[in-house]
Amino acid sequence: MLNQSSTLQVPTSNRIPKHIAIIMDGNGRWAQNRNLPRTSGHVKGVQSVRNAVEFCIKFGVSNLTIYAFSSENWRRPQNEVNLLMKLFKKVLTNEVSKLHKNNIRLRIIGDRTAFTNDIQTLMQKAEELTQNNSTLCVNICANYGGRWDILNAINNLIKHNNYKFNTEPIKEEDLAPFIALNDIPEPDLCIRTGGEYRLSNFLLWQTAYSELYFTNKFWPDMKVSDFEEALKDFQSRERRFGMTSDQV
Repeated sequence: MLNQSSTLQVPTSNRIPKHIAIIMDGNGRWAQNRNLPRTSGHVKGVQSVRNAVEFCIKFGVSNLTIYAFSSENWRRPQNEVNLLMKLFKKVLTNEVSKLHKNNIRLRIIGDRTAFTNDIQTLMQKAEELTQNNSTLCVNICANYGGRWDILNAINNLIKHNNYKFNTEPIKEEDLAPFIALNDIPEPDLCIRTGGEYRLSNFLLWQTAYSELYFTNKFWPDMKVSDFEEALKDFQSRERRFGMTSDQV
């Protein structure tokens, strides 16, 4: 699985992100630049997901979260949405056994109710099969939005407390356990491809202190070496979390 050479010198482990999040952008434009249907870019982009997984295993990144399908993506042309659903189903059918063989855990984050029953079943089976794997946790955000995530957490907090709140305001630590991915470190690094400079409703709570890395490369063009460049940039930054340089 790990077959590409690296020119990046790996420093001490504390400079390796524990969690990388990726906004996979540019599939449609990659295809259009080649006079291909937009859907061809989504198919080609599956290999870049494999490259991201390979990169994470290579450098010891524990968690990878990818933005596969946002809650707003349903607004796209129907033929593109249909292709994305077929592709998602194909990946869940064909790729999960490979992930399991490589000791990779798969989780799907988002509102599943909009998906067909067969896709929901494949999601559940994939999670059950890989739940005890430990080399890497891959989180796929599907029908996910950061605002939905926060609202969902608030609603679950209310249900958890049986609608009975005391006079004290809700604190961050009250809500945090109900936010998606609350059981793993927040993303250290968030990568967006495709030349856009925004989060597009992705992990709004979780990326509060993430280092943001933007590249003009379209997602289907991303190779292991491109992720290495993002890592190199991450390692050059000083993360202060509100403190001064002297305090870090």
